Amino acid sequence: MFKPISWGIASAALAVILAVHAQAASPKKPPERGYFDVSRMAPLTDQPGDPVNGRVIAAGKGLCLSCHVMPIPEQADHGDVGPELAGVGSRLQPPELRLRIADPKVLNPDTPMPSFYKKDLNRVAKKWQGQSILTAQEVEDVVAYLGTLK
Repeated sequence: MFKPISWGIASAALAVILAVHAQAASPKKPPERGYFDVSRMAPLTDQPGDPVNGRVIAAGKGLCLSCHVMPIPEQADHGDVGPELAGVGSRLQPPELRLRIADPKVLNPDTPMPSFYKKDLNRVAKKWQGQSILTAQEVEDVVAYLGTLK
């Protein structure tokens, strides 16, 4: 037999239906974390990157080997904090590589990887404040080198 429902239950059910409908009708925003828009990371310079110099930077000033295993056999110590970079040029496009070098915190705010082309870094010695770790051309050179790792 049919039982009448109370106005309280009916209005609660209607509120849930309207909330679900409003959420479904609202435009979807990209997720806050892990969102990547390839168009955001155009080359930083007009000069193409030099992969030979990029390899030198990766093995030296860039400190890439501190955290990553790379196909640089003449260097004995390679880190294991970050992912292995052999084959990274097959997995990521240059804009993705550029963003991961320039400011990886855009993709993951909790990453231990530093932002190599960001000038407003936290907890930096006074003489380094307002400076990036790598220049724009050095970032492009490292991107060019990593792009060769197929």
